[in-house]
Amino acid sequence: MSKLSIRDLDLTGKRVFIRVDFNVPLSKEGTITDDTRIRETIPTIEYALRRKAKVILAAHLGRPKGKHVDSMSLRPVVARLRMLLDHVLDEDENVAFAPDCVGPVALEMANNLEPGQTLLLENLRFHAGEEGNDPGFAEELAGLCDVYVNDAFGAAHRAHASTEGITHFVAQSAAGLLMEKELNYLGKAVTEPFRPFVAIIGGAKVSDKIEVINALLDRVDSLLIGGAMAYTFLNAQGQSTGKSLVEGDKTDIARAALKKADERGVKFLLPIDHVLADRFGADAKTQIFSGKGPFPAEWMALDIGPETVKMFAAEIADAATVVWNGPMGVAELAPFAKGTNAIAKALAKNEDAITIVGGGDSVAALHNSGVADKITHISTGGGASLEFLEGKTLPGVAALTEK
Repeated sequence: MSKLSIRDLDLTGKRVFIRVDFNVPLSKEGTITDDTRIRETIPTIEYALRRKAKVILAAHLGRPKGKHVDSMSLRPVVARLRMLLDHVLDEDENVAFAPDCVGPVALEMANNLEPGQTLLLENLRFHAGEEGNDPGFAEELAGLCDVYVNDAFGAAHRAHASTEGITHFVAQSAAGLLMEKELNYLGKAVTEPFRPFVAIIGGAKVSDKIEVINALLDRVDSLLIGGAMAYTFLNAQGQSTGKSLVEGDKTDIARAALKKADERGVKFLLPIDHVLADRFGADAKTQIFSGKGPFPAEWMALDIGPETVKMFAAEIADAATVVWNGPMGVAELAPFAKGTNAIAKALAKNEDAITIVGGGDSVAALHNSGVADKITHISTGGGASLEFLEGKTLPGVAALTEK
């Protein structure tokens, strides 16, 4: 990695501003329903605390649009963070909470920290200056610290005050351990993957993923397409797909991608059978449809079928590197989650491959299938990982200090 890492910094006695991703789901009662994002950044926080840094944590939650919204306060994170740090440090951690992320109170609390203590700031997005990357707001954030660490890969594709602007006002900006891990795994997949290199892309719309598909066609040996976007590709090949979701105005770009795959010698695999439903719903009637003929006119495809699962699994079994982003069907409805869960198990079965998974539905499938611990790297940033695979520059990464 060409950027400074937290490992390269002298942290002892320093106020270390760590941008983390604590954008966790909360129940209506305000309790955290999934603490994965907090857990993932614990190694970076622990690393700083063990080196007697004064740790200042900053994050966003939800989309409050520059206003204070009680239901989007980061206060519920304090207890969970304290519990997780207690577990790794074997001592009682007193995580303080600042009622704002800037201003005299936040500054006083940051300045009063002792080495080895932690302060969590209130939601950055309670200020419009965060998403607006306002220089004044960024400078206020920088005034809280001596050095800056970005461990929020999930927000690295946004040029916000806490991810990009702040770096202009601090002497050193470095990647946290999670950010470093993300960049190393994704970077290797982009630049020098072990081969065969297989990419699996799912989701609803070709328009959302066409840039990453085109970028991957320059790098992969096989590209497997699932989810509703597959039906735009099948349409582009002349197949009638009933009431399946199709982006009629995107068949030209789908056709162009198929042509590019052919010219590059890339295997471009589309579903060969489908789970059809008579309507969109968990209690819909279903049937398996195979063949290249027209779908029954009033039916829609909501998942890949068993023969497609076998075909995709065989391709995954032979791979040395696999990147997966996006579900194979309507994974939030149990009857149409089988394809997505099967892909998760296929990845886990290939223990010799480097397997990298990003995107909420794909990651959820790993957990639902009980195989998350068998995946080489689970990316914490769906949008950021896609943009990285597209070859785009991530502002939050570009802004870090070069080694």
